[in-house]
Amino acid sequence: MNKPILIQNIIKRFNKKINMSADKSLSIRFAILASLATGKSKAYNLLKSEDVMNTLKCLKKLGVKIKLNEKYCSIDGRGLNSYVFKDNLTIDAGNSGTAARLICSTLIKSPKKIKIIGDKSLSNRDMKRVIDPLKKFGANFYPKNKITLPFYVSGTKNIRPINYKELRGSAQCKSAVMLAALSARGTTKLKCKPSRNHTELLFKYLKIPIKITKKKGFDYIEVKGGENFNSFNYTLPGDISSSAFFIVLTLLSKKSILLIRNINVNPTRTGVIDILNLMGAKIKLKNKKTYKGEKIANIFVEGSQNLKAINCPTNLNSGAIDEFLIIFLVAAKANGISYFKKIGELNQKESRRLEWGSKILNMMGVKTKLTNESIKIYGQPNLVLNKKYHIKNYLKDHRIFMMCTIAALTLGGKWKINDPDSIKTSFPSFLNVIKNIGGELN
Repeated sequence: MNKPILIQNIIKRFNKKINMSADKSLSIRFAILASLATGKSKAYNLLKSEDVMNTLKCLKKLGVKIKLNEKYCSIDGRGLNSYVFKDNLTIDAGNSGTAARLICSTLIKSPKKIKIIGDKSLSNRDMKRVIDPLKKFGANFYPKNKITLPFYVSGTKNIRPINYKELRGSAQCKSAVMLAALSARGTTKLKCKPSRNHTELLFKYLKIPIKITKKKGFDYIEVKGGENFNSFNYTLPGDISSSAFFIVLTLLSKKSILLIRNINVNPTRTGVIDILNLMGAKIKLKNKKTYKGEKIANIFVEGSQNLKAINCPTNLNSGAIDEFLIIFLVAAKANGISYFKKIGELNQKESRRLEWGSKILNMMGVKTKLTNESIKIYGQPNLVLNKKYHIKNYLKDHRIFMMCTIAALTLGGKWKINDPDSIKTSFPSFLNVIKNIGGELN
């Protein structure tokens, strides 16, 4: 039952140590690469969210054998191009843009048309960013010129390597091209704006032929395709995107202290920490280590009453693209006018997040100036809420729900927040962690 949650009290001062749900980006990438590997792969601590479960369901429909229990997820891979393509096959990615875009790239040798569908939110999101490069490989999409789900995709026997420029800073687009390149004999070359690099690190760990150079603000990636790779085991670290909500909960809670254990702090993902520290936060990384190319650490954060506005450097955007909503909440409490620019990509997410972030701040009495690509937030260091707030009528978006929950617990007011089931896509245990820290929910 998807009843709204009610929050009427600010969270009390806390000093806690917590664990976080597993990294969603890595969970989905593990599943897809394991399905293409040769042999049985196992993942420990796989995130059991709707997005990840939908990815597994899609792979099962393609004939992949998967076993999931409390301890691990095992996937039996039979090598590249080993999927089973049945007649009239429909694959449902649910709410997961990552699953939809990346699985499309694994279908480029399908002799049959595969129908790809998703929920209402996903069906409104642009797929052109992966359709265009996959067509260059030789894939076909139907109906012609349709760029949103549902659509059909079929492949070709004669996949050719491509040269491609990825200028959005989209890790999903880059990863889709890299996965498709695995089936193309020869070398695929990409020129990319920097974005999260989990796929590159996994390729290196799996000894997939890949070469990466950096020059003048771009990543140049070469992938040699046509070669199988072996199965692997992986223990998933905690997700920094999920951690961000508890970082901000702590920052905005006077004299509170929090340690979040074993989090993936890949430098392409820590934009939220970099931005918040520039705003006067006290966030430290402790017990750093490297695991199969990924940086892992404990995150230590203290409450801060002296937050300052930021003219956010655009080079931090891609590393914080999933965290900007919660960063906006900090800007609302900061001293001065914060300016975030070149972030139109937020409107390509589960909902039009840039617009919704502005609307929610306005509802709280915080002034904003909004364009299609930017937002100015006029901070109020003494912001305290004392009205009734009802958050409703938005497309299913877990991050809007979590942002509003943190606002209610730190700024006051009486809140009724619809659609708590939205968190099932990425962070099913969110409300349980809130309660464990001391948040009062009804």
